[in-house]
Amino acid sequence: MIQFLQVPTEPQPGFMQQYSMLIMIGLMVLVLWLFMWRPEAKRRKQMQAFRDGLKKGSKVITAGGIYGTVKEVHENSLLIEVDSNVTLRIDKNMVVADPSELPQQQK
Repeated sequence: MIQFLQVPTEPQPGFMQQYSMLIMIGLMVLVLWLFMWRPEAKRRKQMQAFRDGLKKGSKVITAGGIYGTVKEVHENSLLIEVDSNVTLRIDKNMVVADPSELPQQQK
């Protein structure tokens, strides 16, 4: 019973010792946000703006590597012409690039 009334003689841990784990987790989340989530969200917005801006006559590359020219634009799909009299209906989300933006290969 007497032990409850005694004042502890060990020093109390400081602020940094108590909250260092929380601070480290917070810093790791901040680094993840700065270097991973934020650039990915920016790239996703740019890709969505590119897909929304597609119109008839735009040249595109699909996720499967098919080069074509947009013939018709619908809400969720595109009709692309890949060769004379050859058209494909593809999902709008499968358009990944504009061939004019690709770097030219040197021979």
